[in-house]
Parts: sequence; structure tokens; C-alpha cells
Amino acid sequence: MLTLNVEKRDVKINPERIRKDGSIPAIYYGPKEPSTPITINAKEFTKTWKKAGQSSVIILKDGANEHEVLIHDVDIHPLSGDARHADFYVIEKGKKVKVSVKLVYDGVSPAVKDKGAILVKVRREVEVEAAPRDLPHEIKVDISKLVEFTDVIKAKDLVLATGVELKIGSEEVIASISEAKEEVEEKPAAIDMSAIEVEAKGKEVKEGEPGAAPAGDAKPASGKGEDKKGEKK
Repeated sequence: MLTLNVEKRDVKINPERIRKDGSIPAIYYGPKEPSTPITINAKEFTKTWKKAGQSSVIILKDGANEHEVLIHDVDIHPLSGDARHADFYVIEKGKKVKVSVKLVYDGVSPAVKDKGAILVKVRREVEVEAAPRDLPHEIKVDISKLVEFTDVIKAKDLVLATGVELKIGSEEVIASISEAKEEVEEKPAAIDMSAIEVEAKGKEVKEGEPGAAPAGDAKPASGKGEDKKGEKK
């Protein structure tokens, strides 16, 4: 089991000063454990955190005292990604705990490899309950069982270690297969030239509009307004 050495922390000391010295401020607490401020070596904590995640039990050594804990929360610097503070949850002895454990998809799906299907990972983690020392760090999902497009992997298909109880419905889908569909390129709608031509022919050209003849060039109606040549006065 992973172990971290910690020291009691004086809350009057500025957290930034603690970080500059290569440590991070932290705290541990539990149902029967008062909140206790501590400091941890930053490099050691990061190394342990990567291995344990938030589902594996860690032993905190505070001098002669030892506590079985889970990493409950970690404050991360938004730019550097370094841990700035950590919360540890002290597990009550003799009690089981519920945690979310990540799923690791393992193997090769024949449906994906041979039929060009798409693997759909419905869940990334599942909740389990177990005694602290039985808690798994991860649970593997064997996708080699996905052979046909209709195949699915359900919660009841997961292989769990002795003492680990799944806390979601047994029929919950963990992974499935989806058929890859070819995208059909949409063609632009055909332009109805006949409709445009009819509209153009039916358009009335009014005086003053582009294409209309000037008022002075209008021809008078036949026989009206013309001088009758040769008419005797």
C-alpha cells in the first residue's frame, strides 16, 4: 500500500511560503477524525496521486500515527497544473466505502477491427463499494466481446475482485458498437430557369425605372396629337 509522510502544519504560516519550500498545505478529516492541517512534500504527493488516483487507499504517517485515507480533493493551479492543496478523507476502521473507479478499455473489438464499426464508451467510471484494502485502482473492460453490431457490454459483465460490489444497475450499458455511416454530400438545389424567365417577362417597366424610355421619346397614339399636313386653314 502507498504511504505518505506528513507533518502537522501551523495554520499561521502563509501557504505560499510552504509551497516555495517544496511542500503543499493539506488537511485530513473523517467521521471520527477532527480536521487536521498538515504539510506534504510536493513531489512525493504528485507521485503518489498519479498512482493512487482517488480510489486507492493511502497510509498517511503522521509521526507515530497512521491513517488509512483516500485523496478526496486536490486544488490545481490553473496555469502550471501543479497541486496547490489536498484533502484526505480518513476511512473509519471496519467500514466499507463507496468510490468511483475508472474503467480501462482493454483488448480489440472484432466489430471495430473487421467491420469498421465505432466503439461507443458509454461510461468512463463506475461506483463500487468495498473494504478499504479491497478497493480496485481501476476496472478493465474487455472489448473483445464486441463482435457484432448488436453486441453490448453491461455492468454485470464486468469482472470484479472478491469483496468488491458494483453500486450501479446490472443492466447498465458500459460499452456498445455503432455502425459507421458514410456522410452524403448535399447537392445545391437546382435553379428553375423557366420560373425566372416568366417572372422577367411579366415585370412591368415603369417610367423612371432603368430600362424605361424617356418621357420625351414616347410616341403618341396613332392619329392623335399629330399635325395634319396639308389641312387648309
